[in-house]
Amino acid sequence: MASHGGARRNSGRKSGAASRKTREIADHAVNAGITPLEVMLKAMRCADAEGDAKNAAFYANLAAPYIHPKLSSVNSRTDVTGQIEIISEFLDE
Repeated sequence: MASHGGARRNSGRKSGAASRKTREIADHAVNAGITPLEVMLKAMRCADAEGDAKNAAFYANLAAPYIHPKLSSVNSRTDVTGQIEIISEFLDE
C-alpha cells in the first residue's frame, strides 16, 4: 500500500518567491504614492545638495540593499596556477 502525506520533493512555494500577502503590500505601497525607498533617495539627494556628506552617506547606506545586489550571492570558480614564494622574514625561526 502506498504511503500518503509527508514532504514531497520540489513541492511548495519556491525559495525567494513573494507570498500573496507580500505582493499585496508591495502593490498597495506603489499605488499609494511614494515608497520608503523613494523617501530615502530623496533625503540622500537633499543632504548631498546641501553639502552634508555625512547624512547623505547615511541615507545611501540605508537605500543600498534595495538597489544593489549583495556580492556574497555571486558564485565564483577560481583556478590558481603558478608558484608560491615563501618570504623568510615572516617565518618563525
